[in-house]
Amino acid sequence: MQLLQNVSLKPYNTFGIDIPAAHFIEVSSVDMLPAVTDATAGMHRRVLGGGSNVLLTQPVTGAVIYNNIKGIHKDKEDDNHVWLTVNAGEVWHSFVMYAIANGWAGVENLALIPGTVGAAPIQNIGAYGIEAKETIESVTAWHWEDKRFYTYSNFECTFGYRDSIFKHQLKDKVFITSVTFKLNKKPSFNTTYGAIEQELHKMGITELSIQAIADAVIAIRTSKLPDPKQIGNAGSFFKNPTIPIAQFNNLKQQHPNIPSYPVDAQTIKVPAGWLIEQCGWKGYRRGDTGVHEKQALVLVNYGHAIGSEVWQLSGDILQSVEDKFGIVLEREVQVW
Repeated sequence: MQLLQNVSLKPYNTFGIDIPAAHFIEVSSVDMLPAVTDATAGMHRRVLGGGSNVLLTQPVTGAVIYNNIKGIHKDKEDDNHVWLTVNAGEVWHSFVMYAIANGWAGVENLALIPGTVGAAPIQNIGAYGIEAKETIESVTAWHWEDKRFYTYSNFECTFGYRDSIFKHQLKDKVFITSVTFKLNKKPSFNTTYGAIEQELHKMGITELSIQAIADAVIAIRTSKLPDPKQIGNAGSFFKNPTIPIAQFNNLKQQHPNIPSYPVDAQTIKVPAGWLIEQCGWKGYRRGDTGVHEKQALVLVNYGHAIGSEVWQLSGDILQSVEDKFGIVLEREVQVW
């Protein structure tokens, strides 16, 4: 175990922001955690996985703990389901492809989402009508203060839209080590959200399969979202807002083409990307930061942007959307 000092986090965040961490340590085994706890005692601990949902705006004090615990284990199965425990350092997309290769359904709509498995429950990642909470059975984490492992059931995780207990009561208090998933042997296809059906038609798919759905999702995401290896970004920077139906109906009168997705009897979800695009931000560039030309939800680093510049741009976007539509957007990306 090495506790390193003054380490650049540029290789560890997909925005490609060059910010130093005062202390840095890589964890590759749960057996290391007691020693890591002692070595970082008294420090503010922050955990990094794939770094695909973080914006670094200032030098990071305390300790950055890089979660690189790998491994997938099949716990049990029955006629209809299989239970897998996946270690937190596994790449999310690799896990999705592993499940598909074995014919296990439930996460195919979440293909190509960047990041690691350990981040999935924190953010309750979601795409194309599916959220991670629908397949997560439980989450196991090391509690820094108690110096022991806890397993949190799906219910105890208090999942919400891009939300969980790990962003609130347990923020910076635990280190997620693994996630247990309950996947289906008999798939239930979800193709109604977004452009999946159109993409399947374009691909000439006549017989649905979890592989075909994943292929369609990958094609859509590849066409709309920039590769972080080429242009620094953290994927969707803003959450899609949920608003009361009465407010939506008023907006519909002013903006007849406003897209929407029903949430329940009282609320409607509106695509944040559409709102941002209507405010003229799509393709905007300011120095080395900007808004992606194909997807207004994505803020980008063209090479030498600093985190505070991206933060300022996001604030300007928030204000313009509120001014035009009366909707207050939330940042999805975690800001350090």
